[in-house]
Amino acid sequence: MIQHTHQTASTQFVEAAGIRFAYRRFGKKAGVPLVLNPHILGNMDSWDPTITDGLAQGREVILFNNAGIGSSNGEVPNTFAEMAKNAEAFIGALGLTKVDVLGFSIGSMISQLIALDRPDLVRRLVIVGSGPRNGDHMTEFTPEANTVFGTKYVNPDDFWIDGFFTPSPGSQAAGRAFLKRRDARVENRDTPISDKVLPAQAAAFLEWGQPVGERYAYLKKMLMPVLVVNGKADIIVYAINSLVLAQNLPLAQMILYPDAAHGSLFQYPELFVEHTAIFLRG
Repeated sequence: MIQHTHQTASTQFVEAAGIRFAYRRFGKKAGVPLVLNPHILGNMDSWDPTITDGLAQGREVILFNNAGIGSSNGEVPNTFAEMAKNAEAFIGALGLTKVDVLGFSIGSMISQLIALDRPDLVRRLVIVGSGPRNGDHMTEFTPEANTVFGTKYVNPDDFWIDGFFTPSPGSQAAGRAFLKRRDARVENRDTPISDKVLPAQAAAFLEWGQPVGERYAYLKKMLMPVLVVNGKADIIVYAINSLVLAQNLPLAQMILYPDAAHGSLFQYPELFVEHTAIFLRG
């Protein structure tokens, strides 16, 4: 029986590595738990309840804030490697020895490193809107991303619409519907993102884009099954990077959603849940 949902799960705290991590757990207590790593400027309230509640029908879902994010304390690291170590400490503090991991956007890069660091811990990996270290057009932000981040929006929600969805009427409508679902939780919401978060996360993204050793060689060491998901028209992390991931990860499969951008999972939440649930059951 599922006693809590995305809307009703209480915020809990656990300490590890000198950080007080905020997290929420809900869903069916069966199988391997699923730990979610959110996008840039994201916290526990940034996820789509259609996705989290959908996945929670088959397993326990764990949302958390990494160091310095939302209601977690500490400082936001400026590398994904440090963020991954913090996430590993958090998972360990929960007493978990085997998890599936889902990461979106920068969360997908952090998730790659968790899987690389701890192959004993990560059973299956889902990465959305992702790219490899030193991926295509990743040594700096894309021109489109610079436009989104450089625009002064009167309505803050337009930032997410422009970054996550395409200009088509269907995608725009899906974006507005996503924002309503995202903001439906009204009680005990997470602490808003502070001004210190973006500079650190941006620095981590740019560091991730730099060459280190043989290009893409690290991906061949990740031997767990991986599901790579993106929208065909992603302007934040170009979709060619999803193909690079799928080609270099030994056990990867890839899905590209049509007329979708960086937030493809939020545009097609029911389909994403179905595809992800099938993959995680495999």
